[in-house]
Amino acid sequence: MIVDDHEIVRHGVRQILESQNDWQVCGEACNGREAIRLSQELKPDVIVMDITMPVMSGLEATSEITRANPDSRVLVFTMHDPAPIASQIRSTGAKGVLTKSRAASDLTPALHAILAGQTYFH
Repeated sequence: MIVDDHEIVRHGVRQILESQNDWQVCGEACNGREAIRLSQELKPDVIVMDITMPVMSGLEATSEITRANPDSRVLVFTMHDPAPIASQIRSTGAKGVLTKSRAASDLTPALHAILAGQTYFH
């Protein structure tokens, strides 16, 4: 599942994910509140979650999603340098973090790691 308030970002991430033969995007959300609802309904294998969104931030949504289902696998996806908030990201239960500037080269390896039960904090 992809969660980002920008349609063009969701579209780009979808293209990267669906280029993998065995991956399918089951849903998209444009804010944290919608992400929580859809995650409960769709039960995605992994969620690519933006941080800065209207209605509810991605960090708040990630906390709620992982509290309700500790096995949820969320990759925080941000345009900001995650270093200053790394401990806050980890405290949400996220399994990793990736900057949007690295998406073309690192999104697929990050998700492979998370799906294999590893974390992806670089």
